[in-house]
Amino acid sequence: MWLISIIVLILMLGVLVLLHEFGHFIVARLCGVHVYEFSVGMGPLLLKRISKKSGIQYSIRALPIGGYVQLAGEVMEDDDKIPKEKLMCNKPWWQRILILSAGVIMNFITAFVLLFLIGAVYGSTSTTPKINTVQEGSAFSEAGGRNGDTILSIDGKKTKTWDRAQVLLTLDNKKEYYSIEVRHEDNTTEMLKVTPKETTDEKGNKTRVFGVTIYQETYHGIGKAISYAASKFESIYQSMFTIIYGLFTGRLSMNSLSGPVGMYNIVNQSLALGLAQILYLTAYISINLGFMNFLPFPAFDGGHILFVIIEKIRGKRVDANIEGWFHTIGFLLLMLLMILITIKDIIGLF
Repeated sequence: MWLISIIVLILMLGVLVLLHEFGHFIVARLCGVHVYEFSVGMGPLLLKRISKKSGIQYSIRALPIGGYVQLAGEVMEDDDKIPKEKLMCNKPWWQRILILSAGVIMNFITAFVLLFLIGAVYGSTSTTPKINTVQEGSAFSEAGGRNGDTILSIDGKKTKTWDRAQVLLTLDNKKEYYSIEVRHEDNTTEMLKVTPKETTDEKGNKTRVFGVTIYQETYHGIGKAISYAASKFESIYQSMFTIIYGLFTGRLSMNSLSGPVGMYNIVNQSLALGLAQILYLTAYISINLGFMNFLPFPAFDGGHILFVIIEKIRGKRVDANIEGWFHTIGFLLLMLLMILITIKDIIGLF
């Protein structure tokens, strides 16, 4: 089972990265930028074909971990053989931003399609934050919660979906209690002061529980599938903002992040739940990949976009060497962070 999980994880990440790069490739071609190479996979070259018309090298490489696209003049004029009008650095600022944003857009489109497929094939479940049953003696019960309650807000923040409610409860998982506004089945509203109870599993991991089950109803139809995909996409995207905010404000610790080992465990659990869960996890990672790449951080697409915007404001380009060092240092910091997270995940296995 562990081998299957590793293969699924590699394929999942590989396909998402490849689609991300394909987005850059398509828009670069539409904008008239010369492409040196579009590669499926990384590492040693296995097969290649050079287009006689465009001169693009299409490659298949040994390691199935995504791929890449190599564009002419990404930062500066670096090839005298390519006409200047086909260098990316000589394109209008808005075209460069489109090219840099295309990978993120492709990730978002991929995620939406996957979520739509889940809704269309398996049916879409209700995302309303409505309580089905309240366990006797639970935290929610002791606060005055009842069967059939609908959660309206948590600590003053609206909760249109159960996914949103889960994010808010996870973000503030160190709080002593939560102010949860509910609407009872008789249409009266009440503000509950809910203090979650803590349980410890056999590995010593502590979990805070509220003692409720959520109402779920399955719907079918194309319209419902589109609505489901839009709702889930919005919830996942909002959760990204909430997590980033939590990390910067200290409300979430770095222990909340997962590296390759942590992702392997998540894939392993998802495989046991079936194809629908794998598709959902793929959509989640695709949105995550797109969101993170759009952040104005060195080495990310958002970091490159930031320099294009600075150039537009200043009226001249930032020195290519300065930009290069900016992205190199950022990349090294990302690798260091990934190593630390991986070490944390490995320690957590024991």
